[in-house]
Amino acid sequence: MRSSFTLILAAAVVLVVALFMLTFTVRFTEVGVVTTFGKADEGSIVTSPGLKLRWPYPIQNVTLYDTRSRFVQLSSEQQQTSDSRQIVVESFLLWKVSDPLKFYQRFSGQSTEAREHYEAADQLLRSLLRASMSEIGGYRLDQLFSAQVNSSKLPELETRILQRLSSSGSAGAGGTNLNDYGVEVSLVGITRVEFPEETTKEVFERMKSTRQRIAADAESEGSAQAYAIQNDAETSAALIRAFAEQRAAQIRSQGDAEAARYLAQLSEDPALAVFIEKIKMMKNLIAKRTTLVLPTSMPGMDLFDPASVTTLEPSSGRPSASADNR
Repeated sequence: MRSSFTLILAAAVVLVVALFMLTFTVRFTEVGVVTTFGKADEGSIVTSPGLKLRWPYPIQNVTLYDTRSRFVQLSSEQQQTSDSRQIVVESFLLWKVSDPLKFYQRFSGQSTEAREHYEAADQLLRSLLRASMSEIGGYRLDQLFSAQVNSSKLPELETRILQRLSSSGSAGAGGTNLNDYGVEVSLVGITRVEFPEETTKEVFERMKSTRQRIAADAESEGSAQAYAIQNDAETSAALIRAFAEQRAAQIRSQGDAEAARYLAQLSEDPALAVFIEKIKMMKNLIAKRTTLVLPTSMPGMDLFDPASVTTLEPSSGRPSASADNR
């Protein structure tokens, strides 16, 4: 019983090893290159997914390539624009295996490992992308960075770099035709653009001078407006003062004319004028219902002295005060 189990187990192990050596699996995202004694031709390409048969190694060997896009990042590189501005650019590209046979023939070398083929392709593409970034020299800095919406030429620059790397029948950057390498670049992008330290200082100084000029213009405009407002206020004040002085002169002249008439009348008998003024003062005091105890010697109080009436001398042609009282 034990010997039967051992035989079955041994047979299963042999079967698994045989399947591993005589078969391979292609996923729907992969394509395979089957080499016979290290050689590959058009019939060596397997594109349909599923379980496939092969001769055991070293007769045949299978290299599987992922046909999905792969990402290559280019580290920061200093470039110069057409107006001699230095910028630091960071870019990337997406690529995939378009022709497995050419890709294998170009990158297999001494190894059949797909990982090493990818690394060699990445290195080549980084070199080509670095050379293609010289397209930046065809643009000015203000063309790449514009304050107006949708006016930047960065998308156009990315398209030109992609065209230079394109493998559609034309030589790519550095005289290399990517179509001969079985590689297709689908996208090129610029992820970051920075200024070197000296350029940053120059930009800051330029921004500072621009802001200072704007501030000076605003200050000058404000001073001009303030001067105009002050002149308007002084002009209005002068007009108001002139009108007030003219009106005051008119009122003063009118008052002098009316006062002259009364003064002319009172100048005929000064004593009578003083007497009438004293009567008005007493009238005002009595109207306020004020009780006063004052001596007759005070100015204005002599009216209450009986002898004050006799001091009035009659003027010519007019009755005396005593006659009027009678």
